[in-house]
Amino acid sequence: MKKEEIIEKINGFLVDEFEVDASKINPEANLKEVLELDSLDYIDLVVVIESNFSFKVKPEDFAGIATFQDFYDYILSRVPVKEFA
Repeated sequence: MKKEEIIEKINGFLVDEFEVDASKINPEANLKEVLELDSLDYIDLVVVIESNFSFKVKPEDFAGIATFQDFYDYILSRVPVKEFA
């Protein structure tokens, strides 16, 4: 999967799962504020990540995630990326 495809997939499930307007999702935006996440929503987010990308998420992994770019970088660091196919 290419980096752009992974980011598209992430944005797609965020729009579907958290019913957020896609126009509000941009790399510099605050993930928690835009998605209006509470503690239960983080659990939903973990489940969605694990089911879409097949890796386990640890709660402490979210400690450094503030923006959508941080979130993308986290997932991209765990998923094999193919820049040129």
